[in-house]
Amino acid sequence: MSHNMSHNMSHNGNIDGLLVINKPQNWTSFDVVAKIRNKLNVKKVGHTGTLDPMATGVLVLCLGKATKLAQKITDTDKEYIAEVTFGATSTTDDAEGEISEILNDKFQIPNFKLIEDTLKKFTGKIMQIPPNFSAKKIKGQRAYKLAREGKEVKLEPREVTIDEIEIFDYKWPKLSLRIACGKGTYIRSIARDLGQELGVGGYLTALQRTKVGQYQLDQAVTIEEADEGHVISI
Repeated sequence: MSHNMSHNMSHNGNIDGLLVINKPQNWTSFDVVAKIRNKLNVKKVGHTGTLDPMATGVLVLCLGKATKLAQKITDTDKEYIAEVTFGATSTTDDAEGEISEILNDKFQIPNFKLIEDTLKKFTGKIMQIPPNFSAKKIKGQRAYKLAREGKEVKLEPREVTIDEIEIFDYKWPKLSLRIACGKGTYIRSIARDLGQELGVGGYLTALQRTKVGQYQLDQAVTIEEADEGHVISI
């Protein structure tokens, strides 16, 4: 028998606390919530800030009474490792969209120093336009819905805070960045805008969230591993 079967038996759904999950690729944040709700037999499960299906990494779930903390945790700082691919743009600003390559003779391949200098414009409080394919609402309609229908999407820039951007690795056309930022920052927008600023186009091809507030990737468990024993009591 596996370790203490009774421990995982039904207990009327009263587990209260936080569960730090390492989200696998191709799962929506909602898929993870549904799976954990079912697996741990908890009625109330909420998450603290959506990760796109393409992204992996830290997804903090709030179980039971801890769901009242969801907004507070959503509002904390985040940290990511992001991979930007230059030389093309995407309708969704990530690998999920329609990719348009930019012909090589139109631009110069940027060197490390130029990228480093350009990134300074992306540090501090900056104005950022969310991706057209995002859940932002325009007159009550979600942007991605309008974008899918081919309607014009005009999203207003908003102020976000980027505490730090560091080049992890660069080998044309791929650039890896470590980004520490405040709530509401779209990493896809950074990929798009950096490519634009450098005149070479760019979109996000991989994203891992390494930190949400105080919760870090090394604390995170996989969906398979997750059980009551991993719930952090509040």
